[in-house]
Amino acid sequence: MAAVAQGLTAFIRSGGQMRLVTSPKLSDEDIEAIARGLQERNQVIERVLIREFERELEQVVKDRLACLAWLLSQGVLDIKLAVPKQMSRWGIYHEKLGIFQDGEQNYVSFTGSANESSSALIANFECVDVFPSWDERVQGRATSKLQNFQRLWEDQTTNVEVLSFPEAAAKSLLKFCPDKRPTWEPGLPKQPSVRTGPGKYRVGRKGSDQNFLKVELRPRQVDALQAWQEANCRGILAMATGTGKTITALGAAASLPNLELVVIGAPTNEIVQQWVSELADRTSFHAPIVATGRSEDWRDPLFRKLRLLKHGKYPQERSPIIVVGNYGELSKTPVIELFEDVGGLPEQSLLIGDEVHATGASTFRRLLREDFKYRLGLSATPIRKYDEEGTEYVLDYFGGIVYEFLLEQAIAVGILCEYEYHVYVTELTDEEYEEFQELTTQMGRLLNSDDAEDQEKARRLAIRRANILKSASSKLSALEDIIRKHPPRRSMVYCADIEQATEVSRLLTHQGIRAARYSSDDVNRKGLLAEFASGRLDALIAIKCLDEGIDVPERELVAIQPDYCLN
Repeated sequence: MAAVAQGLTAFIRSGGQMRLVTSPKLSDEDIEAIARGLQERNQVIERVLIREFERELEQVVKDRLACLAWLLSQGVLDIKLAVPKQMSRWGIYHEKLGIFQDGEQNYVSFTGSANESSSALIANFECVDVFPSWDERVQGRATSKLQNFQRLWEDQTTNVEVLSFPEAAAKSLLKFCPDKRPTWEPGLPKQPSVRTGPGKYRVGRKGSDQNFLKVELRPRQVDALQAWQEANCRGILAMATGTGKTITALGAAASLPNLELVVIGAPTNEIVQQWVSELADRTSFHAPIVATGRSEDWRDPLFRKLRLLKHGKYPQERSPIIVVGNYGELSKTPVIELFEDVGGLPEQSLLIGDEVHATGASTFRRLLREDFKYRLGLSATPIRKYDEEGTEYVLDYFGGIVYEFLLEQAIAVGILCEYEYHVYVTELTDEEYEEFQELTTQMGRLLNSDDAEDQEKARRLAIRRANILKSASSKLSALEDIIRKHPPRRSMVYCADIEQATEVSRLLTHQGIRAARYSSDDVNRKGLLAEFASGRLDALIAIKCLDEGIDVPERELVAIQPDYCLN
């Protein structure tokens, strides 16, 4: 009340009205002031507060409780209390959402990290996102948040019950949240997993007070982690690039009690190395076993550790055994047999699937074992393109999407930059079009068959047909047009295949542009990224290696060769 009093004076003089939904964690003084304000409408307190509003601000601030009671007694303020229906009994209603609306039905919706407290509103470094209803670019978001608040006020929100103050008092809910921070996480055993500070988690092993996570989780990461925990530690986090999926996953591993084994899978060796770096920089977990390269170099150490663990000889106070590898290596028969040779996975095992949609490929599904007690999938795009069966398999195994922080949200809060998206339409040559049509005809005949072999032939033809679109020769002419308009400087060009990438590299080099091809066939990929970061390369020409989870230095232009076209 002290922090906003100066704004309230003008608000009251202009006939404003306020509706507040808050968690029912109130002090004794707050409860008394609210009750007094509701009981003593238009009585003597009115004269006192009117007189105080006419004085200096400090006079208003001196009696925040009288101010609160007067606002309620005059109908300027109405308060309702929100109680979660199905959350842990420690949970509170913690949403930060607000609407300002004028007499002409213009409104501003806002959300932010700040609590309604003087420290948050005055002292803290906070972030608030604002959506005016008259701005067409954010009009949908403004309307959505207005509707959300209206549903909340009318008690039509699924997961919380919204009560008037007298109803909450009658149900003895005014002190719903305890004074002390909980010492356990919802859905987990009470003893081992504890939160050590805002956003900090540790694995609570017997005889160890070590905090395995060195960094604090941001609010959205805490929200994602709690959503996963409430889903019995299974689920997929659909979080946009740059929002901290990796750190959230490390927090998940650090929060699990008595964790014995963590297997982290990724589609490429570059992403594997990023995980290794993140584990070293941001956690105090022991160095992982890296499942890349010669399998003999890492399979034997893994086998020995798992055997020690099975026989109770692996030190329990130590961090869990951690394996980080690409899906190709982790799905191979010798690895699956290794797990079987030691009698299956330890009881407390966690699988983290980075770019989790990749695990839907039939060759990688062997890694998705039923004896992983805990399962966490990470991806900005969990849905597999053109593969409903693979998508369903992934969603079923990991437990569905339990948390989303999408691209537009990441742009709105400044994590990702806004970008302009320009479409250049190209056409197939006569020869390419004829081949495309012939393949389409063959596919049509095969797809009408119920025979499994015919269906597989149709699938292979579909891949051939898609490759015609991906590698259409006219795309090179379109790229030349783009280069003339936007000379490459820290730019990236995505290509369909190695042949197209080679052609693009030749085209750019011929025009005096310092470019290099970046593909799985190129050995010095790390060096190429360093050259790109230093400015010694104007462009990187990539195929698949840079489209999933790779930390790439700042760039200003990206040209994408799509695998579809119109007309």
